[in-house]
Amino acid sequence: MEINYSIFFIAAIVTLFVGFVWYHPKVFGTIWMKENNFTQEELRKGNMLKIFGLTYLFSVMLASALLSFTIHQSGAIGMVGGPPEIAAAKPSFHAFMADYGTRFRTFKHGALHGFISGLFFALPIIGINGLFERKSWKYILIHAGYWIVSLTIMGGLICQFA
Repeated sequence: MEINYSIFFIAAIVTLFVGFVWYHPKVFGTIWMKENNFTQEELRKGNMLKIFGLTYLFSVMLASALLSFTIHQSGAIGMVGGPPEIAAAKPSFHAFMADYGTRFRTFKHGALHGFISGLFFALPIIGINGLFERKSWKYILIHAGYWIVSLTIMGGLICQFA
């Protein structure tokens, strides 16, 4: 199984596009600002290069982690020691990959696993942090919803094109 590593960099852009829409004042941006007691003036003071740059870097990290969640064959590859050991793997591994190497490699399947990742990883993490920070359920659900949508799209892209 050849991995298209460029898809991680492409999928990472999803978080920026989804965030642009999700946190737009006409969608959830005004509610998000109110829940954080932010003003437009305060938000303009941020170092946008740092914020967007680190957001992209963290999103590349998430995209690379989604590979193992969305592509079932990555488990089989891990069983033989990873890509460097594929050539030395037993014939049964190569037969398995010949039969099943592209099975479940669709956008739809990856989107399902991305959604599950958002629901079972992002929501609980954001929920726990939000509860301890005494944030509202609006705050928690806005952020969790953003990550569920972002991870769903990223998972679809990675499963289809990695």
